[in-house]
Amino acid sequence: MNWTNTFKRCTIAVLFWGVLFSSQAQTNLYYPPILGGQWDTITPIDAGWCDDDLTDLYTFLDTTNTRAFIVLHQGKRVIEQYFHGFKADSVWYWASAGKSLTAFLVGLAQQQGHLDISDPVSQYLGNQWTACTPAEESAITIEHQLAMTTGFDDGVPNLNCISNVCLQCMATPGTRWSYHNAPYTLLRDVLEDATGLGINQYVFQQLTQTTGMTGIYAWLPDDLNVFFSNARSMARFGLLMLSNGSWNSNTIMSDQQYFNQMITASQAENEAYGFLWWLNNTSTFMAPYLRFQFQGNMSPASPNDMYSALGKNGQIINVIPSADMVVVRMGENPDTNVSVPWNYNDAMMAHLSQLICDLSVDNEYDNSIHFNIQFMENNALRITSKSSIKHVRQYDMRGVDVVSEQVNYANDYVWDYGRYGSGAFVVVVETVDGVIQRQKVIVTN
Repeated sequence: MNWTNTFKRCTIAVLFWGVLFSSQAQTNLYYPPILGGQWDTITPIDAGWCDDDLTDLYTFLDTTNTRAFIVLHQGKRVIEQYFHGFKADSVWYWASAGKSLTAFLVGLAQQQGHLDISDPVSQYLGNQWTACTPAEESAITIEHQLAMTTGFDDGVPNLNCISNVCLQCMATPGTRWSYHNAPYTLLRDVLEDATGLGINQYVFQQLTQTTGMTGIYAWLPDDLNVFFSNARSMARFGLLMLSNGSWNSNTIMSDQQYFNQMITASQAENEAYGFLWWLNNTSTFMAPYLRFQFQGNMSPASPNDMYSALGKNGQIINVIPSADMVVVRMGENPDTNVSVPWNYNDAMMAHLSQLICDLSVDNEYDNSIHFNIQFMENNALRITSKSSIKHVRQYDMRGVDVVSEQVNYANDYVWDYGRYGSGAFVVVVETVDGVIQRQKVIVTN
């Protein structure tokens, strides 16, 4: 896979999703038994797909280092495929997709009266859990942890560090979105203090016994709290979300206000982020570590109502209520070296969507009709555009604006992205009529 294709916005938007599945999700969901390996299947044709030739999809998944891929329709398996020696019982990490599971656990703890998300974090972690002043520290709530709006300085050397010296206040809580891992990680300590249980014991009581989902949170080096499970457990969690927090006749999350908060924009700056869930029903979005709002939604190849748990190296749970569908991907790095694989997810969904048929292009988000970006020798891009180019900006992967250059309304422009040192950068091009395209580039010399 080359970066040019990987990091362009997908040119396919699926009108079919909205037409065929415009009604609310069906209530006749199937739930696999809590114990045992039984899980009913359904063929692609019986699921309403117009093509059951999975060759191209499997080739894409195989060549992008996928290990497990599952698609559920109304709870039944349409696809369950494993690659490179992976099996149904193989255990893998969720990376940041585990954040979304933690958000669900916080909601359960609130429902049971163990905590309230408006509580100050210091109520559970004690005083001086940050390097902030007492007044600043007391203003940080659990909700800010869930929304990634704690206001901590994200320019510190290690965003995983949970030591108080690494947590330095920079902005008023709730006013600035920042994909800062440490405040999320500390939700484990909040949960354990509030419930009086270890987090894995809590998972077993609340989810394993009720849904059959298995897995454990494990501490890894560099203050990382990562959930591990097999792909079917990931799919079970997706099915639990699809059914609005219920499993068969058992209502696990009755607090529907909190459930809806998880999958609704949690703040104004990044409308594509709920409570540790990524949302697709937006007109703009922000990517981790880039202080920039991209136009459009994160996956134009997917239905707008899709919401996602996304983790590094392509750990993905997509929940699509309008289609009664859950999509799970586990695997190695799909050649997209970012912390949240939103571009890869869009490419994956575009391949899947081609099996659903009756696709149509939505020109509102089809930036490829405006731009042609080609790699040239010597770390340069040739950018041609139907409308005049207004600005070109280059950011490093922490979101720092390396350079911003106003272009003299050219339709054909060469950008020398290698002038600003080695590493990974994002080049953002804007036309006079406000159309935006982005391109990831890597400078190795």
